[in-house]
Formats: sequence, C-alpha cells, structure tokens
Amino acid sequence: MIREIVKIDEDLCNGCGLCVPNCHEGALQIIDEKARLISDLMCDGLGACLGHCPEGAITIEKREAQPYNETEVMKEMVGKGKNTVIAHLKHLREHNEVAFLKEGMAFLKANRESLTFNIEEVIDTVHENKPESAAGCATGGCPSSQTVVFEPQNLKLAGIVKDQPSQLRQWPVQLHLINPNAPYFQKADLLVAADCTAFSVGNFHTEWLKDKSLVIACPKLDHGAESYINKLAMLIDEAKVNTITVMMMEVPCCGGLLSLVKEAKNMTYRKVPIKAIMVGIKGEIVSEEWV
Repeated sequence: MIREIVKIDEDLCNGCGLCVPNCHEGALQIIDEKARLISDLMCDGLGACLGHCPEGAITIEKREAQPYNETEVMKEMVGKGKNTVIAHLKHLREHNEVAFLKEGMAFLKANRESLTFNIEEVIDTVHENKPESAAGCATGGCPSSQTVVFEPQNLKLAGIVKDQPSQLRQWPVQLHLINPNAPYFQKADLLVAADCTAFSVGNFHTEWLKDKSLVIACPKLDHGAESYINKLAMLIDEAKVNTITVMMMEVPCCGGLLSLVKEAKNMTYRKVPIKAIMVGIKGEIVSEEWV
C-alpha cells in the first residue's frame, strides 16, 4: 500500500512557522529553528501545510507503507537532537499512545551511552511537563486534545425565550452524507462548520446558521478528504452556492477545514466569496474575515 507523508527539506526551511497552524494533526512543530515532523504516526498526508511554506521546503512524498516502528522512528528523532525527541515523546503522551511511548523511553535507556544528551532530563520533561528551555515549540502540543476546564458564563434570563427554535433548514448535514444537488443547496449561502463549533458558540443557530444551508465536518477525525473536496466543488459549480462561511475552532486541526474549501475552490470555474470565522474554545468569536 502506497502512503503519502510530509517531507521537509531542512536546508530550505527558515523556521518561519507558517506551516505549523495548518497541520490539523499537530504533527509539525518549529524546533531548533526548523520545521520538524514530530509524528509520522499522526501525519495523514493531507498536505494542508504545503501552501503555507514560502520557501517550498515542504513536499508530499509517496512511499510504500510499512508497519509503524517506534524504535526506527526514535533512531531518526535522536539524530535531530534532544528537543525533537522531547516533542515527539510528548506528542505520543498527549495522544495516549502509551505503548509507543514506553517503547520510545526503552530505546533511550538502552542507548544511553551513545546519546549526546541527558535522558533523565528528557524523561522528566515528558512525564512531568517541565518547560523545555530551548525547544521553541510553536504549538506546545496539540491543543485540540489538551484538557481545559472553565466555568460557563451566567445567563441573564430576562428576555430569553425558553425554547428557541432551530434554524436548521435541511437534513442530512454531515459532509459525507449530503447530496450537493439537493434543492436546499441551490444558490444558497453555505455554512461549512467544524463539528465542535455548534457546541461552543452560544448563538450558533440565531446568529450563524439562520438563512444558511449547513454542512459539518471534522478535518482531524474524518476520513476521505478527496470526497469532501469533490463535494465542495460540486456545491460551488453545480449548486452554485452564493457564499461560503467556514467556521472553525481555534486549534491547529481545524485549519484543515478551510484548506479543504480553498482546494475545492481552486478546482472550480466559479468564484465564490469565502469568509473564515475562528472560534475560541470558550465559544467567543476570535476573528472573522473574508479570505
């Protein structure tokens, strides 16, 4: 089986970091002033990072898929230095890859004498989350899976309708399931929403969904990006949607949703205005702009 995966030319990379927010798997980080793929395991080859590298340092490499081998991965990570090893192991921990994390730690212990860094410092940082003094990580891990607790805002009940009507105007809504030729998409204003947005934004229905047709997707967990792009292209060219609003969460994985819409637009002959809305994890609107 042939697999696609990101390849970085470190001689061309200038460490600008523009690629990092667009890696929806959190597998790219800036370490020691270079973009590093810290997780071959998580890279799905979507390539959302490609168009954001001004130096052309990132390409997609096709190669025969081999079973994931943490020992072989650690051999490559060690060659890139202590900070890359730390970032890789922390990424495994944050994604609950316990078996691979143990295998990686075992590799360090077995090769202690040949390493150029102190493995105790690595182990302490990975397990106790001590700050890496020189890691230069632009993301601090994958925010989409980090645990955060906050208090919900108190509602002022005066004037609030107890049972607010839904503004949903069609079914289905999941991008895999929709028919782009359905009548409710014809010349519609389209809302392409990340799955989490409706649970985060308090006025999602009244402010953002009202008078729009809806499709939802998760660029991190869903499979079949090519199918998504084709359906979005059909919505643009065949359904002739009027505008597209892309609503995403402020985490790296959600950037892939806008990339899918842009890629679909590049395939079509019609030009459709696209608005990008970024939502904070507490439900606030962080940014809103036409792109």
